[in-house]
Parts: sequence; structure tokens; C-alpha cells
Amino acid sequence: MHNTDEYIYLGEPTEPANIVIFGAGGDLTKRKLIPALIKMLRCGLLHPQSKIIGVLRGVDKSAWLIALRQGLGDYAPDIEMDESQWQTFSSMFEMVVGDLQDEQTYIGLSKTVQELDGHTHALFYCAVPPRWYSTIATGLSKQGLANEQQGFRRIVIEKPFGMDLQSAQQLNQELQNVLDESQIYRIDHYLGKESVQNLLVYRFTNSILEPLWNRNFIDHIQISAAESIGIEYRANYYEKSGALRDMIQSHLMQVMTLVAMEPPVEFTADAIRDEKIKVLRAMRPFEMDKIDQQAVAAQYGAGSIGDEKVKAYVAEDGVSPDSVAETFSGVRFHIDNWRWQGVPFVLWTGKRLPRRVSEIMIRFKTPPFNLFDTHASPPMANSLVFRVHPDEGIALRMNAKMPGLTTDTQRMVMRAPYAENGEDVSDAYEVLLHDVLTGDATLFSRADEVEESWYIIEPILNAWKDRISVDRYRSGTWDVPSVNKLFAGCVGGWHKPS
Repeated sequence: MHNTDEYIYLGEPTEPANIVIFGAGGDLTKRKLIPALIKMLRCGLLHPQSKIIGVLRGVDKSAWLIALRQGLGDYAPDIEMDESQWQTFSSMFEMVVGDLQDEQTYIGLSKTVQELDGHTHALFYCAVPPRWYSTIATGLSKQGLANEQQGFRRIVIEKPFGMDLQSAQQLNQELQNVLDESQIYRIDHYLGKESVQNLLVYRFTNSILEPLWNRNFIDHIQISAAESIGIEYRANYYEKSGALRDMIQSHLMQVMTLVAMEPPVEFTADAIRDEKIKVLRAMRPFEMDKIDQQAVAAQYGAGSIGDEKVKAYVAEDGVSPDSVAETFSGVRFHIDNWRWQGVPFVLWTGKRLPRRVSEIMIRFKTPPFNLFDTHASPPMANSLVFRVHPDEGIALRMNAKMPGLTTDTQRMVMRAPYAENGEDVSDAYEVLLHDVLTGDATLFSRADEVEESWYIIEPILNAWKDRISVDRYRSGTWDVPSVNKLFAGCVGGWHKPS
């Protein structure tokens, strides 16, 4: 750990704050929040006089800190921290023991916060299942902990923000009954990735691109999130959710709005989110009799990832042997506005695919006439690829002449890595937690965005809810049944990330 006078601020400095974590002994806290807070402290994104208050039950403070220390070794082995550094960091911790349903828990929390002199700001992080969000918000409000007269009070909630339109509306209403919308930060770690944020900068600071960013030159756009892992420890959640709810409704549709939005009038949270909601409201509604051609669901079977044999989804611990939950989902969207009319946006995600890779691929139209009638393959359509993970960066795929006496063409790829020479790329949670502390809601979903996205995909959910079977694909392959129908009429078809 560094001395206070050695901190180098890499972002807007933050004031001292109480960071209250509900579910402080849980998996999310150990995997993501504690490593992110340590890195933020080391690079000056977290004020060293801040306090971290854990709300949990059934454990004393020493046992809790031991568990957090062990979690660093298990989930963040890249963070080097000797015993003295850990002691310095853990001195920032306070603990409140109690049940989330018990009013005494919030009374105890209020007392703890009041005893911390000079700490008027508070961030409340709900690292708990969504069913507790309203309970926590109400408990905070009753004890005056949501009152912003002496400092900011912001609550962070994780997805899912509801499981359908009705539950999302209910959650928003319950939160807004006791909090102002400006106090609610719906966190989406996918939008915290540096490469996703770079998409806005790339679009709106480079005039060479804007004339091409429309239906006149772009054939279609693919936004993907492929994973090689299975469901791991998330069977209980995934059985209820599936890939459509887990990734497309939240992460990928949010990215789509950034790709498709008009330039905002200013770079502020509300101006950007106003443009994003316009995109969602321009989405073409799904017709029940056409959903089979516009949405695909499949589930992984047994297979191999590299040299490791893996079991089928239905053989995973906690999964019903007759489950029809989809682990692969793809949807073809259309945006009916002046810029994007006729341009398909295909969003797809899947588990147990050959590799973990996420990309935004813009495929341009082919030239109107192939001038080079050669024996080789004809020139391919140009494409611009934003690599979200791994190896963040941008690649432009063009055609060039092959060396020799002919005019045969070959594909040339111009790559621009996001980070060079060992530069650090901040973790999504570091970026987003810092944004909450500074009050920047740009990368967080607003209530109307959440409800609109659920409204858009609800016809698909309704069409799938009574299914009794689902297509299967072999783990470790791209052999997903019926996926090609999503790319009917699209130049180049399905782009499998490499």
C-alpha cells in the first residue's frame, strides 16, 4: 500500500465516503468489489480516508476479514499485498451485523455512520439477490440514510433489474417511492469496459467515420459475447434466466444503443441516455408469427473445450435434467429510423463456445461492381471490429492486392490495440465505482431504458415460456442449430470471432 502523499490521481479525485456493502461476505464482494477497491485506493480513485462498512450476519469481524483476505488470493492473485499493507487496508473496515429484514440492522448502520466523523457521503452497494433491493432501500429511507441534506446518498444495484416488464416496473416503482431516480445507479459491468467506452470516443471524435455510419454504407451489425465457460456456480439463477435475459436484454442491448445513437447535444449522463432511449423506442416490435425467424435459442451439450471434456448443461449441478433454459441466444433487431432503416442488428451470446471473445462488428456493403475478375475469391466486404475482450482494440478489414503479377486480392487487417507498451486497462468495477462516487451516471441504466428493453423482448419471452424442448449444440464448437437464419440477406453471414 502507498502513503497518502504518493497517490497519483488517474481520474477525478473523490471525497471521503462511507462505502456500505450489503452482502459483504458474499461472492461478488470477494471476487469483484474488494479487488476493485484496493486498486482504486492504490491509484487514487478512492480517498484513503473513506470507510468500507460491511453489512452481514452470522460472523464476527475477524472471521470476515480473514475470508476477504483469502478471497484476494483466490480471485485476484495479481494483487500483491503483504501483511502490513493488508492491515493498512483492513483498517478502513467497519462491520454491522444483522438481517436485512430487521429494522435494527438499519438502526445499527445509521449509528455506525454517524459515529464516523467527517464522513457525510455514502454509497450503498447491494451485493445481494434482487429480491432484497426494495427492502434495503426502504430500510435506508426509514432511518434517514437516503437523505442528501448533508452529503450524497447513492444506491447501486446489480442486474437483473426484474425478470420481465412487469417485475421491472414494480422494482422501479418500489425504489422510486423512497429514492430519487438520480440516487439509483443500475450497474452494468459490461459498459464499464474501456473498449465499450472507447466506442463513443471513436464515433464522435473522428470525422472520417460519421459519413459512413448509416444505412447507405453499412450492411449489418453484429454484437457478440462468446464464452468458453459453462454456468459454473450460477445454476439457480441461470435456470430462471437463460441467455436472453442474462446477456442480450441487458449488456448487449445497452451496447447496441451506443452503436446506434445519434450524437448527444452534450456529454452529460442525461443527454446520452436521452439518445439511447430514442434508439430503443425506434426498435421494430416483434410479431409473434415471425419470432421463430428472428430469435434463436439453443443449449450446450457435452463436448470438449481445448483438451478438457465438459458435460452437458443438463448434467450440471443444480440443473434439471429436462431443462429447456437456453445457453445460446441470438436475436435479429431492426431500428426503424432515418439512419438505420433496413440495417439488421444481430445480437448473440453463448456459453461453452470455442473461445471467450466479445466483439462489435460493423460490416459494410460490398462495392456495386467487382472490377477485378480474377481466379481467386472475390473481394470481401469491409468490416470494422471493436474487440471488447480479450486484446481490446479495433481492427479494420480491407482488401488488398496479393503479391505477384495478377490482380488477385487478399484480406488485409489493420489493427489498433487499445493499450500498448504494457499500459493498464482499468477493470470495469473500478471505473463504475469511481463514477458512482463522482456522481457520473453516464454508464448506468435509467428506469425508462430498463423498462423499454424489457418491453422490446417480452414477445420473445412469451413465445418461449411454454416450450418443452430446445435445440442443442456440442460444447467447444460453433455448430449452433438454426443460427444462420438470423443472417438471412446479410453480407458475409455469421461472423465467428477469432
